Amino acid sequence: MPRILVTGCEQEISTFNPVLCLYDFFTILRGEELITGNRGKNSTAGGAIAEFESAGCEIVPTWHAQGDAAGPLEHASFVRMATEFLDALKPHAGKIDGAYFSLHGSMGTTEELDPEGYLLQEARKILGESVPIVISLDLHGVLTARMMRHANAVTSYHTYPHVDFADTGRRAAKLLLRIVNDGASPVGVRVRVPALVRGNELITETGLFGSQIRQAKALERAPGVLSAGFLICNPFTDVPELCSQAFVYTDGDADAAERGALEMTAAFWPNRARMQAALVGLEEAVSRAAGMRGPVAFTDAADATSSGASGNSNAIVSEMVRQSYPHTVLAPIADPPLVAMAYAAGVGSRINARVGGSLDPRYKPLDMELEVVSLSEASFDLETWVFRQFPGRTAVLRGGKVTLVATTKPVMHVDRALFFANGLDPKDFHSTVVKSPHCEPQFFNDWVEENINVDAPGATSANLRSLGHTVCARPMYPLDEDAKFNPVVERY
Repeated sequence: MPRILVTGCEQEISTFNPVLCLYDFFTILRGEELITGNRGKNSTAGGAIAEFESAGCEIVPTWHAQGDAAGPLEHASFVRMATEFLDALKPHAGKIDGAYFSLHGSMGTTEELDPEGYLLQEARKILGESVPIVISLDLHGVLTARMMRHANAVTSYHTYPHVDFADTGRRAAKLLLRIVNDGASPVGVRVRVPALVRGNELITETGLFGSQIRQAKALERAPGVLSAGFLICNPFTDVPELCSQAFVYTDGDADAAERGALEMTAAFWPNRARMQAALVGLEEAVSRAAGMRGPVAFTDAADATSSGASGNSNAIVSEMVRQSYPHTVLAPIADPPLVAMAYAAGVGSRINARVGGSLDPRYKPLDMELEVVSLSEASFDLETWVFRQFPGRTAVLRGGKVTLVATTKPVMHVDRALFFANGLDPKDFHSTVVKSPHCEPQFFNDWVEENINVDAPGATSANLRSLGHTVCARPMYPLDEDAKFNPVVERY
């Protein structure tokens, strides 16, 4: 009965969000909580646990942190987390047959630009070179050389929008057991591509990027291939190894891994220009929607909390107010001072408030007269993702045709759960502001007249040149139009 250690630390950040993330932002599961909190869930740890249990393994759960996307992690908070993570491994040194790490790949602290690589490096010192370690990553992860040096193999999501959390963990577990039980000897190859990409062509079911995922999945079905994936990174995590990249792990056949990675990247590079977001200017977007019968969704990907933004943007609502937008609007915003004012006034009160700009100074506060419709402190589950959301004190406010759902803490807007949790249904409004680059189709796209992808300002803008990268390698497309791709194979 193999003894398999399970641990993890997951988060992605936007370097361009001015609000730092702290230790308390994370949900931490310790020991058996890791198993009970993930068993049967569509999470990477849940999928791995299911596979290990079905294989008759003894699972050794240690420590797992899950943080929603945010601004950079305060380094002192990371040091505290890293200490807990590593201390939880120490009692099991020399007593396990393998280890599974559930990671994201796009963490970043105010000082450490490769936190996952650091955790793997230090874990390897504790567990020893002979213990196989397999990790799973989000396909928006930034796989680094340090991560590949200290992990035996990698799996990654094959879907965007993401739905295959458990499947990715299950594939990682199967791979680890091939090493532990069958003596597989992983050889890893990666090829990096100097391109950052965004937009609808990344949707794996319908977009151009789906061809790379189909290539990866075909490789994984080939004899001797242990895993394959294509990572498009989180372009808002400005770190040295930021890029798109293909990776392949085989059972000892480095040449086969190299061929697979080169084929994926060769097919990806010519489509780099088409894999950029088609954005509509803010003024034009509001003006166009004003003349529509509706319903209409306004995608504000520039303030996507699921990608690391603050959620504090008022840009679209401000433009609607400026243009005297004639339709009803539902919009979320993370705005602690606004919520505090609503709580102080109470339900039914009218307040003169400043909306937005309290967390991110790129937004000018919007003066509005608002009615406090409801107040809540309830947490809620997302519609299909397993991540529970903790918005803190929340207020629903109405001013004219605009209804705001204001939260104290940022939450993910990958679906409609925040609205439902506060007794609101987007279908009851002409227009909804959606702070996510892509939601599953049934949440908005399947029933709106149009989903307008707005070129608004923000820490996660798909207008990548507007962000101000200073750390990633250059030249990098589209930051640099003249970027060239000269494939270099890295073997590990």
